[in-house]
Amino acid sequence: MTTHSLTLKVEKLQLAKIARHIFLCCDQSNPKCCAKEAGLEAWHFLKDRLAELGLGEAGIYRSKVNCLRVCQAGPIAVVYPEGVWYHSCTPAVLERIIQEHLIHGKPVNEFLLFEK
Repeated sequence: MTTHSLTLKVEKLQLAKIARHIFLCCDQSNPKCCAKEAGLEAWHFLKDRLAELGLGEAGIYRSKVNCLRVCQAGPIAVVYPEGVWYHSCTPAVLERIIQEHLIHGKPVNEFLLFEK
């Protein structure tokens, strides 16, 4: 990969616009924090809902990760740059995280696992 192609990729992904980034623990090879189906349901909800709301263009990104190492009360999510961790991230909980934290900047205390 050349420096030019890497620069083009960064521009295409609009990485400079990222305001918040949510990482969701799901689709593990060896599920521990929740059933694989529950993790995938949460991921598809998050991906579809952020797209539906056009939040990628607003600087809210998402990434699916294999494991965030908490391994209980999942799916687990973490939102950066704040470093706020959440447990029990079902679609209903993710909707609250989207509305309250990702859009309005206020963590959802009811599902807070850890906050920097």
